[in-house]
Amino acid sequence: MCRWAAYRGEPLFIEELVSSPAHSLIEQSVCATRAKTSTNADGFGIAWYGDRPEPGRFRDVLPAWSDCNLKSIARQIRSPLFLAHVRAATHGATRRDNCHPFVHGTWSFMHNGQIDHFDRLRRAMEGMLDDEYFNARTGSTDSELLFLLAMQFGMKQRPVAAMAEAVGFAERLSLELVGTARVRFTAAFSDGNTLYAVRYSTDAFAPTLYAGPMGTSGGHCLVSEPLTDDGDAWTEIPPGSAVMLNDKGLTVTVFQPQSKLDVAREASVGIAEMAG
Repeated sequence: MCRWAAYRGEPLFIEELVSSPAHSLIEQSVCATRAKTSTNADGFGIAWYGDRPEPGRFRDVLPAWSDCNLKSIARQIRSPLFLAHVRAATHGATRRDNCHPFVHGTWSFMHNGQIDHFDRLRRAMEGMLDDEYFNARTGSTDSELLFLLAMQFGMKQRPVAAMAEAVGFAERLSLELVGTARVRFTAAFSDGNTLYAVRYSTDAFAPTLYAGPMGTSGGHCLVSEPLTDDGDAWTEIPPGSAVMLNDKGLTVTVFQPQSKLDVAREASVGIAEMAG
C-alpha cells in the first residue's frame, strides 16, 4: 500500500513532511510501519500550490529515498498547501504518469488503496467519462480513474459528495459485473483552497489516516502514518470519515457511499417489481 502526507496552513517548507521528520515520507518509503507493504519504491510525487491557481507538480519513478532532486526541491519550496506521495504499485505499471498526485485544472488528488477486480471494471468505468475527462487520462491506475470519475460527478461543486458517488459507483459496478465488491480508499484532494481527505473501505480494513498539528501557526497535516513518535500529537481518523481542512480549522464528517446492502435491496426491489 502507498504512503502519503498532505499539509494546509501557513507556508511551510515541503521538507517538513517529506524528509526532515524522524518518520518522514521518505523514511516511510523505505520502512512503513502501519501498512501491509513496508517498502514503497514504485515512484513518488509532490503537488504544491503557490502564486498560480494550478498546482505545480514533480513526479518520478525512482524510489523516493534515492532521488536527490526530491530532497533538493523539498528543501527549497515553501507552500501553504501541498500533497506528497510514495507509491507501492497495485494497478498500473511503474511509470511517471501512474505516479501520484494526479492533477486536473486546479485540482490535485492522491490515493492509498485499491479497487478489487479493476481489470474487469476499467472499461465500464472509463465509459462513464465524457471527452474532457477521458482525454485527460494519461495513466492506467484505478486511482487516476476514480479521481476523474469524481470530477465527472461534480467535484468542483461538491467535492466530498462527488467522491462518494465515484466510490459508490465502483462498488455497484463490481457487484454487477463480478458479484463481489471491495474498495479500499484513503485519499487526499484539494482545489488549492481547502484540503479534503477520506478514509473508507467496503470491508473492515480501511487504510490508515492520521491528523496532527504542524508548525506554530495553526497548520495541520494529514498523513498515512505519524511523522514522529509523539503519540499524543496524532489523532487517528476513524474509518468511514471525510476530513475538511480550511481557514476555519479541521472538521470530520461521515463518508458513506451507497453500501452493498443498499444495492442488494435495490436489486431485490427491482426484481420484485418486475415479477409483480
